[in-house]
Amino acid sequence: MTRILVSGLINIENTAAVDGFPIPYFPVRFAFFGVRSSVSGVGYNVAKALSSLGDDVRLLSFIGHDAASSLVRLAFAADGLSPEFLSGGARETPQSVILYEPSGRRQIHVDLKDVQEIPVPEELPERALAFADVCALCNINFSRPLLSRARREGKLIATDVHVLSDVNDAYNRDFLSAADILFLSDESLPGPPHEVARELIGTYGNRIVVIGMGEKGALLALREGGSAEIHPAVTSRPVVNTIGAGDALFSAFLHLYVKTKDPRLAIRGAILFASHKIGTAGAAEGFLTEPELMERIR
Repeated sequence: MTRILVSGLINIENTAAVDGFPIPYFPVRFAFFGVRSSVSGVGYNVAKALSSLGDDVRLLSFIGHDAASSLVRLAFAADGLSPEFLSGGARETPQSVILYEPSGRRQIHVDLKDVQEIPVPEELPERALAFADVCALCNINFSRPLLSRARREGKLIATDVHVLSDVNDAYNRDFLSAADILFLSDESLPGPPHEVARELIGTYGNRIVVIGMGEKGALLALREGGSAEIHPAVTSRPVVNTIGAGDALFSAFLHLYVKTKDPRLAIRGAILFASHKIGTAGAAEGFLTEPELMERIR
């Protein structure tokens, strides 16, 4: 069983189904069973997905001492996640509001509260990295102290920078430089995906770059051999909400790559995993187990 440290955001996710975009103004709308609240956030989504695939996961994150934090701790217990590196150092627990239409398109509003300014306790990176074989370090400020130390200790580092419009982006440079496995979306790219992937590998030396392309699939670029190839999307069930698809793709790829060292098998399996996940409304729902995923790969 692979021991994976995830460092990333936890938030209370509020989803609301809408008829379509743009949304016309109206004073009230009754959307029966169309509004839900759940525990989510990139860190939580990745940790829960990896746990469902059978990995031994610890999630390092920050929440508040508010009513919302009680929901987070209940979700940890219900989902079998360890709270060992869960800190209550934020003033409030982050929240998000996500609007989604029948096609699955979504609009995300995120309130990070003060988590970007939280100082990381000095002993926390050492304790967390002592647990890990692999590090999934999300691009949030409290992950930064883990990057250089994980690299010095020879840990496999994976990160998802999500939207990148500049290969030399100042905010993400630390994450781009440290990542063995780098994920991002094709939204707002500064050029064609093949060219951006090659430029990233040439600039930062990443071993693997994956660019999620939604209904077009995903591009897999490898430093060794210099290949860059698109793997097509699949449809495994009707789409409800595409929120969390990228987190699911990232999680399943990391799990399968660590287990098999075969990036092409990993991306095919990750696409299947993500296609199943988007048949649910919440970002932290709809995850297959490893046996279920392997059966679909076969």
